[in-house]
Amino acid sequence: MDDVAWGALTLGLTLLGGIWTWFAYKRRGLGAGLRGAGLTLLPLAAYLTRTLKMFGRIGDAVADWAADLVFSPRVWIGVVVAGVAGVLYVTGRAIERRKGPRDGKPKRVKGESPKAVGAPAAEDDDLADIEAILRSRGIT
Repeated sequence: MDDVAWGALTLGLTLLGGIWTWFAYKRRGLGAGLRGAGLTLLPLAAYLTRTLKMFGRIGDAVADWAADLVFSPRVWIGVVVAGVAGVLYVTGRAIERRKGPRDGKPKRVKGESPKAVGAPAAEDDDLADIEAILRSRGIT
């Protein structure tokens, strides 16, 4: 589209917005009219900053991509490859979780004390001190 077409689109949107703003002002008051006026000026601002043209280009690019997605065998092969990649990744994660950690340390089961999985003696001493303090205060 050329500048004349973009200008006509902008003028049409601004006029429609102006009419809508007038009715909003008459029916719902000043606040609704001011909000409508703000929205009415957006197409004009988009035209002056060439943002409207940018949105047109983005829309064309998305439409071209969607048409290629539907009609291009190359794109469908890419979709299949992406699916296979996802399945391989998820399968690899599942296998790693099933095997456990690589460092050879046994997993700690919930509710199991650190002593049961070979935690350092210093940690056991700290826990023993804490347990003794709690017992002395009547907390079990």
